[in-house]
Amino acid sequence: MKQLVALILCLAAAAASADPVDQVLDVHVLPGFARLADETALLANAADAGCEERDPDLRAALNGALRAWAGVSHLRFGPTEAENRAFALAFWPDSRGMTPKALAGLIAAEDPVVQEAEGFAQVSVAARGLYALEFLLYDEGQAGNDPYHCALIRAIVRDSAGLARAMAADWHDRYAALMRAPGPDSPYRSRDEAMQELFKALGTGLQITADLRLGRPLGSFARPRPNRAEAWRAGLSLLLVIEALHSQRQLALLLAEEDAGLKARLTDAFDRALGDAAALDDPALAGVATPAGRFRVEALQQRVNEIRQVVAQELGPKLGVSAGFNALDGD
Repeated sequence: MKQLVALILCLAAAAASADPVDQVLDVHVLPGFARLADETALLANAADAGCEERDPDLRAALNGALRAWAGVSHLRFGPTEAENRAFALAFWPDSRGMTPKALAGLIAAEDPVVQEAEGFAQVSVAARGLYALEFLLYDEGQAGNDPYHCALIRAIVRDSAGLARAMAADWHDRYAALMRAPGPDSPYRSRDEAMQELFKALGTGLQITADLRLGRPLGSFARPRPNRAEAWRAGLSLLLVIEALHSQRQLALLLAEEDAGLKARLTDAFDRALGDAAALDDPALAGVATPAGRFRVEALQQRVNEIRQVVAQELGPKLGVSAGFNALDGD
């Protein structure tokens, strides 16, 4: 019994003293991409079982895949960006309305490219991935359950599952080890550079949440844009904000692990934002079209920006890193 207690204490001490980069990889990054691979595999299974556009099981599986993506969408480096995987899996925002046009072109021509995985991987990213599937499953203008629609849905989910599987495998088999061992054979020359990459990912995620997930539907007071919200057709816009905030909260607290006071301030800031989000009761963020609804979404956006301030002004200096350029710069 004493030996068991000693072992437990030893493991607890080792966990407490684990390197922050290792902690983030083991607790946040690798499980997040494993979940994405699992959820897109379930999505592919659902499409194999039934590919009718209004199928509740298929829609539920897409819900799970989108939530999993929201949990890792801030990790826009390494395996996520390799071979254009992130754009192909999650082409959003679609500021030019390219997805409906790309899908309409395939459908009108009944393009046989949907029959071959390698061929489909070469079509426009606007016709691939989770948001293309959301359009097919929820847009009121999509008609019928004809064989070509079914083949297109199955091509998209097969492709999406392959992209997620490749990301997860690349992280597990190669890239995590490169982050753990900075040096001449790694993209990172030092532990600080690896830490900066993770800190930058946190800032990127919070920026996506504030400026894109909330900012795009807000538009301007004179011209709100509810139909620019993420996955608004599926009514998942607010849920994806909440999913992203939970994931970003986990990353922030892992990075702040050695400072109890900073962890408490970050916890309070995230809890305020998540509390406001939970009370919003506006699944598609359609309320931005009304003054009262807009005020509530703006208040949530301000909560997220308050988190960004704590991260930039306290967490960055504590870690000795800065945000630098991120994946959204220049967009």
